[in-house]
Amino acid sequence: MNAADVMSSPAVAVNPSTTVRAASAMLGDHGFSALPVVDDEDRLVGIVSGADLLLAGMSPETADEPVSRVMRGSVISAPMTASPAELTETMLAQRLRCLPIVTYGQLLVGVVSRSDLLRILTPADAVLAARVDTALRAYSGDPRWTVSVQDGEVSVSGPFSDQAERKVVEALVRTVPGVRGTQVAS
Repeated sequence: MNAADVMSSPAVAVNPSTTVRAASAMLGDHGFSALPVVDDEDRLVGIVSGADLLLAGMSPETADEPVSRVMRGSVISAPMTASPAELTETMLAQRLRCLPIVTYGQLLVGVVSRSDLLRILTPADAVLAARVDTALRAYSGDPRWTVSVQDGEVSVSGPFSDQAERKVVEALVRTVPGVRGTQVAS
């Protein structure tokens, strides 16, 4: 497994002429911590973070300035062949929240975030079980049921008030993305 298997691609990026206002909106809309800055040939030329944008100040004058005035031109990136361990080491050592992934010609091909790395450490069934458990807790307000998942098949066991509640729980579980089947038992 390497960066190409872990990264989010295609990367959401801006170019140096993108306004501070537009970059701020993109960060907010996507929930990213930073955006790679690429030239017209998609070569990585910088990075702009939420902190960079906040430091620039959001006034009418700065909002319409280009990102090139606030971006950092010195960018730490990684090749597509980097292992998850190498990506993690770089991100932790450099205190990065995201790491652009580039080809040897510095062409941006993706971005690895901390959550991308955490995702490979957590088995898909465990993630799905946590999502189902969260949905059930939101419905009931307490952890009344036990959730287990095997290959996307979800089993929910525990006390149900009545048959109607059992059907509601089963329907709710089916709404969680990734659930391939549901079994509800007392």
